[in-house]
Amino acid sequence: MEETSVQMLLVLSSLLCCTTNQALTASLTVSPSSSQMFKGEFVSLSCEEDDSSAGWMLRRNTTKETRAECGAKWGKTVHSSCNIGHIITMDSGVYWCESRERATSNSINITVTGGSVILQSPVLPVMEGDDVTLHCKTKTSNLPADFYKDGSLIGTEPAGGHMTIHNVSKSDEGLYKCNSSSHGESPSSWITVTDKPPTTALPPVSAALPTVSVAPPPASAPLQLVFRLVCHLVVFCPYFISTLVMVSLYRHRPAGNDLPVSMVTPPPTQAAERLAEEVDDIVAVTTEHHF
Repeated sequence: MEETSVQMLLVLSSLLCCTTNQALTASLTVSPSSSQMFKGEFVSLSCEEDDSSAGWMLRRNTTKETRAECGAKWGKTVHSSCNIGHIITMDSGVYWCESRERATSNSINITVTGGSVILQSPVLPVMEGDDVTLHCKTKTSNLPADFYKDGSLIGTEPAGGHMTIHNVSKSDEGLYKCNSSSHGESPSSWITVTDKPPTTALPPVSAALPTVSVAPPPASAPLQLVFRLVCHLVVFCPYFISTLVMVSLYRHRPAGNDLPVSMVTPPPTQAAERLAEEVDDIVAVTTEHHF
């Protein structure tokens, strides 16, 4: 019961601590990359800084300390890293980087056990859609084991001691542990799943183009009048040409043989009269249009 209380305290500390309105300019990494450690291991935590002038320092919360700085009572500061040469169970807790202005990095939850089995799981949050591999191992090898999530059995791996969760989602978030029948049970570790960044979908492009109806331009009234006038001129041209020919022949007739020539122009037909009237109308309309 006491171990469960400690685990829940660490989980709550990881979720509630290190909140700030300022932008994150540093990230925390841990080597070896595991959320669980065997007692006595060497551990190095590093603040990867975007701004070295911010004075980043490594802090932690444990069951006995709050916001304890590296180098004061625990660890040894080496540049931007904090090394723990011989980690113990009391070093279990939440670790993060913090600047002078109280800007904070991501936090890492580390559990140190004196037992013989640990569960190697992701230290940092996992993104939705990724694959996660869990390893159940001792100090020397991986173990055949059963894997649990929130106390319920989720799988058994008889060989290799590792289980992969494919395409993780928010429902996969929770407390995980493993159990080996020959070596015992590991501590529990919390796995956080973050939302996948949204993608911007482009609007569909329609292959069909809008139909454009192009109506023919209306015929111009003056053009119609000109066309009709030309037609009338073509009709009257034969009469005009025949008249010119007859006049020319009359002028060039021989002087001594004057013969009476009857130059009688045949009366115009009804069609010609109608055409003449239309020409008069067209001339009148054209004159009215221009003047």
